Amino acid sequence: MDRSSTQLTVRPAEPVAYEIAGDSPVSGGSLRVRAAQVLDANWTGGSTVPSRSLYPHQWSWDSAFIAIGLRHVSPLRAQTELETLLTAQWADGRVPHIVFNPSVPLDAYFPSPDFWRSSTAGRAAGAPRTVQTSGIVQPPVHALAAWLVHRADPGLSRARGFLARMYPRLAAWHRYLLHRRDLGGAGLVSVVHPWEQGMDNSPCWDAPLARITPAPARSFRRADLAHGAPEDRPTDLDYGRYVRLAADYRDAGYRDAGYRDVAAGRQGDAAGGGQGDAAGGRHGAGGGGFAVEDPAFNALLIASEHALAHIAEELGAPGAARRTRAERLTEALVERLWDPASGMFLCRDLRAGGTIPERSVSGLVPLLLPGLPREAVAALVRTLCGPHFGLGERTRLVPSYDLLGEAFDPHRYWRGPAWFNTSWLLERGLRVHGERERADALRAAVLHLAEVTDFAEYVDPYTGEACGATGFGWTAALALDLHHELHKDLLKDAREGVSEAGTGTFDTSDEGGDRA
Repeated sequence: MDRSSTQLTVRPAEPVAYEIAGDSPVSGGSLRVRAAQVLDANWTGGSTVPSRSLYPHQWSWDSAFIAIGLRHVSPLRAQTELETLLTAQWADGRVPHIVFNPSVPLDAYFPSPDFWRSSTAGRAAGAPRTVQTSGIVQPPVHALAAWLVHRADPGLSRARGFLARMYPRLAAWHRYLLHRRDLGGAGLVSVVHPWEQGMDNSPCWDAPLARITPAPARSFRRADLAHGAPEDRPTDLDYGRYVRLAADYRDAGYRDAGYRDVAAGRQGDAAGGGQGDAAGGRHGAGGGGFAVEDPAFNALLIASEHALAHIAEELGAPGAARRTRAERLTEALVERLWDPASGMFLCRDLRAGGTIPERSVSGLVPLLLPGLPREAVAALVRTLCGPHFGLGERTRLVPSYDLLGEAFDPHRYWRGPAWFNTSWLLERGLRVHGERERADALRAAVLHLAEVTDFAEYVDPYTGEACGATGFGWTAALALDLHHELHKDLLKDAREGVSEAGTGTFDTSDEGGDRA
């Protein structure tokens, strides 16, 4: 890769065959080249869109996952991806879930910039004046991504001062979440909209959303139905509730303070609420009617706290306080959200009180944390491979929702289909806890299905059938990452085999690796 250019040039790796029972082998080199071509096609000059047709702007956690894959073909562009996103950070520290491209027509995506009104409605919270964004957030994968990007080319990173510029912004982002979004008072972060958690249409949100009066259908137009099958997308009723929640938060100036009152069970005008347009009126349940502690969101914050500790030490500062905070958050996660009867973590509805009895992939994602109790790790692996998720037996990738749940649908958005980013997280978690055989099998399935579905947005967990958009950014990027790790592991195994045979010894250290 020529670092002075934004055009990706990929030298194909040595071919490697992955094989899944009943499938034909896939060429490793071909996957790497095609994945890089997807990222090139989705590049806008400063960032990468998830999908040219369906998602034509920059999304927060998409960019973090995309940077993780980009680092293997262009460390410079991976750094730029994160830098572009964080230039849209608000003064209060939040990283908005969408950064809008002004060259994209307003009707290409809804909610568009004229709905969010970030520069006016978000003025008190410090929204940037020079770029339009949304006012909500997404899972904090960014510090983990920044650390992995640095590790891919430490020399380039140090020469550009990448981590020195990223660290204050990432620290402010975590500070916002830990101080403004600890709505339950127990240390965990809460989301105030399903879009913030990232798994937008999960059945976990059905009960909390049932309290919300939807915005009238005539008050908004769904652009997503022009690019995706309606039977695969959220229903109009749920979408109306999403709009209502977002409009109420906007009309309250994107302030978080009132949500603590609602989380504590106190009614009243907690989040303000506007009387303006039809989509912004009161929802009848009191402002801030949605406040949920989610296991995946908090697990990713903990993983990123560990990464911030590494970044601090790279910059010559102590990282012990970050590690202590990560350990404390892990304890709070187990205390608040672990459900031994389910063998996994559950969401906690702060408005209603108590956990939500729905099994989703979010409750498995904490497997990526190194500090979990052993009994929790063992139970998570059993649940992942058992009848509710069926990995390795009934399903090819990890379904987004309980196979035995009443709301399971193998094609409808986050209500059953398997997504590549959650499978990437769980592959990493299995490896962290020494489950190499299961991790290898999941990695092989991700690589195969990513290529044969043309890097689909998500897939039917049983058949692997492509759903949603193709040429999807994080699918291509995370396939690149797993492809890189596969080659690294194969090389390491080969070297160790030679060494054990007594014919030579090799240095298997990896300055650019990501297993630290």
